[in-house]
Amino acid sequence: MSKLKECRKKHGLSLQLVSDELNISVSHLSRIERGRQVPSPDLAERLSDFFHGEVSEMEILYPQRFSQ
Repeated sequence: MSKLKECRKKHGLSLQLVSDELNISVSHLSRIERGRQVPSPDLAERLSDFFHGEVSEMEILYPQRFSQ
């Protein structure tokens, strides 16, 4: 499981809620969480900011390096 998904689930947030807050589609966020799509650096920064730095931009951009 990616650090991004772990963080989202830890806070009990749905894909819908996070995607609405960031103005992206649920499917786009889901693909990012599953490592099927790489977000833009800007979106990685926005995701990190949304979670108050609990997940870093690097963990979002390169999930394969940080997955367990």
